[in-house]
Amino acid sequence: MRPSNLDIVRSIYLDWERGDFASVEWADPEIEFVIVDGPAPGGWTGLEGMAKGWRGFLDAWEEFRSLAEDYRELDENRVAAFVQLSGRGRGSELELGQMRTTSLALFELAGGKVVRLALYWDRERALDELGLSAEG
Repeated sequence: MRPSNLDIVRSIYLDWERGDFASVEWADPEIEFVIVDGPAPGGWTGLEGMAKGWRGFLDAWEEFRSLAEDYRELDENRVAAFVQLSGRGRGSELELGQMRTTSLALFELAGGKVVRLALYWDRERALDELGLSAEG
């Protein structure tokens, strides 16, 4: 039996919470990866594109972590992860804890794989665009 979409997203965060972003077993080969806002917005396609975009983002930080605080199944294909970010700017030494770092990751899944991952630095923007409330 295939794991639920919610279980897949939770398993991704088990690695990400430890700062391990290497695995892409969960991603569709043609994944659409989007950093919607924040310091380095952009969009990439495919596993190589996602790796390039994510590496570019991660290179700006030391000890970057993405901790899921909560998950919400939006429909049969989409799961939102409510996320707290931590880390330190590589050049600036700015601690993410010193700024507003509640974000949202939107996972769209098909056939047990993530086909689209949109990362929102600004959770409020994500909630507005998705027509959601913070409470559920």
